[in-house]
Amino acid sequence: MQIKLSFNPKDRYQPQPERNNPRERRRNVPTSPIRDLEKPRLRKQPVLPEHGRIQAEPPKLGGWRKIELLLGEFDELVGLNDIKEVLKEIAAFVEIQKQREQEGLATEPMTLHMLFKGSPGTGKTTVARLVGKLFKELGVLSKGHLIEVDRADLVGEYIGHTAQKTKDQLKKAAGGILFVDEAYSLGRGGEKDFGKEATDIMVKYMEDLRDDLIVILAGYTHEMDAFMASNPGLKSRFPIQLEFPDYTVMELVAIGKLMLKKRQYWLEDEALEELERILRRAILQGHNRSGNARLVRNLIERAIRRQAVRLVKQPWVSREDLMMITKADLISDSALIKITELETVIEQSQTI
Repeated sequence: MQIKLSFNPKDRYQPQPERNNPRERRRNVPTSPIRDLEKPRLRKQPVLPEHGRIQAEPPKLGGWRKIELLLGEFDELVGLNDIKEVLKEIAAFVEIQKQREQEGLATEPMTLHMLFKGSPGTGKTTVARLVGKLFKELGVLSKGHLIEVDRADLVGEYIGHTAQKTKDQLKKAAGGILFVDEAYSLGRGGEKDFGKEATDIMVKYMEDLRDDLIVILAGYTHEMDAFMASNPGLKSRFPIQLEFPDYTVMELVAIGKLMLKKRQYWLEDEALEELERILRRAILQGHNRSGNARLVRNLIERAIRRQAVRLVKQPWVSREDLMMITKADLISDSALIKITELETVIEQSQTI
């Protein structure tokens, strides 16, 4: 029986583009109009020539953002709300005067020498250091560093010695801030005292270096007022006078907690209540001449040492033990009185 094939076997080996080349077949399939609508059409954006582009105008106070970051460091300080506001006003005033000068407008004279009045330990030195950084960023000072001095650093023991010592300190402070602590002691010796010579030299340099030096005089409120009254020429040279108030009990507690946090310690609940009680009693009894951060620092440092004595006797110490300050670690009232009385004696001896 013969079977007749309906196709030629040789045809299997012939190229069949329609059958074996799927790409070719897809190319010939008509495109669906629905699919064409689904495809997003990318529109080519024209490229403008360089001279035709619109340049965004920079903000007028482009550098103010950096100033605000520095002002944020003031906000981190406990209390001192009025002082923070005044310093923000001063910073804004300086910045706007610079803007007016660039526009050819009349500007106000900027005399930025300051008077800090208040008890010791109320943040005067800390604020002065931040003021240096702020004024450097504002372009008022070239360096912004702080040179802290007192009478012993300015007044010599013989004729000619005072002038040299005072000039040396002023040269160190050039480009930054000369911070004179207990400045009223420069006027205690009368007309023949070398303190007056130091003051006169300082005033002269304030004028000579007025574009790159700021002098800050600091001390107790009553004594500083008397000092300024005794020298009428000084008052007009220090137009910015800031009063540093004593800290409240809760502000002192907050300062203590910050000190401990920086050292990676914390107070248990009973210890926190004890710290508040000790500070309240100290302020009421007037042992520290009102609110004083130095008192808190003494309490914290003593508590850390007492904690170490307690822990070193234990057979095993956990991580929590190493960080926790207990009520027992805080000093007793009698020890507190001794510390504050000793501080008062030292302060009085330094001003003689």
